Amino acid sequence: MIDFSVPPELTALGERVRQFVIDTIVPYERDPRLTQHGPNDELRQELVELARKEGLLTPQASPRFGGKGISHIEQSVIYEAAGWSTLGPVAMNCAAPDEGNMYLLDKLTTDEQAEEFLKPVLDGAVRSVFAMTEPGGAGSDPSQLLTQARRDGDSYVISGRKWLITGANGAGTWIVMADVVDDEKRSGPTLFLAKGDDGGIVIERVMNSMDRNYVEGHGVVVFDDLRVPAANVLGEVGEAMRYAQMRLAPARLTHAMRWLGAASRAQHIALEHAKTRTAFGGPIVDHQGVGFLLADNEIALTQCRLAIWYTAWVLDQGHKGRHESSISKAFVSEELFKVVDRCIQVMGGIGVTDETPIEMIFRDIRGFRLYDGPTEVHKYAIIRRMKHVGSEAARVPGSHTV
Repeated sequence: MIDFSVPPELTALGERVRQFVIDTIVPYERDPRLTQHGPNDELRQELVELARKEGLLTPQASPRFGGKGISHIEQSVIYEAAGWSTLGPVAMNCAAPDEGNMYLLDKLTTDEQAEEFLKPVLDGAVRSVFAMTEPGGAGSDPSQLLTQARRDGDSYVISGRKWLITGANGAGTWIVMADVVDDEKRSGPTLFLAKGDDGGIVIERVMNSMDRNYVEGHGVVVFDDLRVPAANVLGEVGEAMRYAQMRLAPARLTHAMRWLGAASRAQHIALEHAKTRTAFGGPIVDHQGVGFLLADNEIALTQCRLAIWYTAWVLDQGHKGRHESSISKAFVSEELFKVVDRCIQVMGGIGVTDETPIEMIFRDIRGFRLYDGPTEVHKYAIIRRMKHVGSEAARVPGSHTV
């Protein structure tokens, strides 16, 4: 039997995080340093220090670095609470892409690599990026990788162009995916570690996008003969695809956790509005046209929370959870988008203005249907698995392999 009950101490921590976000972080949503390209580094650092002061910085840090090593179930409560504001995870250093990068670096770095590339990210001193997506190649299908790394003595020289690299501008720790093409010992897609101020990393521009919840937005990057010591290979040469999946399965889920918090806030605002806004003789919440929208939202939010918890439970059992994370990512991203869209409908004209944060949440959450793989790519992966193992839903509960 799966026990989805939340221990009282975890509930209390979630409430503490939520109150911290409401009292301390939400006021920064009007800060001019929250720009078209997301919060800038100055704002991020100020928020990080507020979370540090409250003892809420990097709650997911592993015991390897003095953290508590919280489970995925524990993450689901904490991240949902932090996600009440899109700035909450930024303050607590558990936002994408850093949270997923920290997870991967913890799994793969040597002690020397961790000291140089991971610890500054855990401490909130620098940001990190995962540089994989390319204009004409790697993205949802990373096998189309065009960026190349050539061996030169004790180094690799990386050349290529990437885009939609979240947080590239000003990032300190870089994880770069490149295809090793001429190493006589081993070749193939490989992850490399680099520093943001290394010669050869050129930030061509920051792209204009409809979302603004990620620090410094999404960049176009050119690797102009970036020289990386062979000691900076992350893991093993040729294993980047496997490592990317190692990172993406839990990262998809933590995305869902954070956005569940944002959508829940939109629902809260819409409900309070519907209880006080009157039309045709009474509050609009009493009209089925509005009330049913809010009821549909409540159903969807509950279903999303259960999907997240189940997938978190699967990961906590030590399973890879790729299939389950694809299902949760596809389902939750689509449902939460509908939730926020219905909230705007309930709000009426005020819903498309910045008088409430729902408009901002709507613009930001649209990208969630694309982050870490579009819904259609996840459906493709789901049906491919079904062709080989059949439908999990048709099996006796507990009899399937996860």
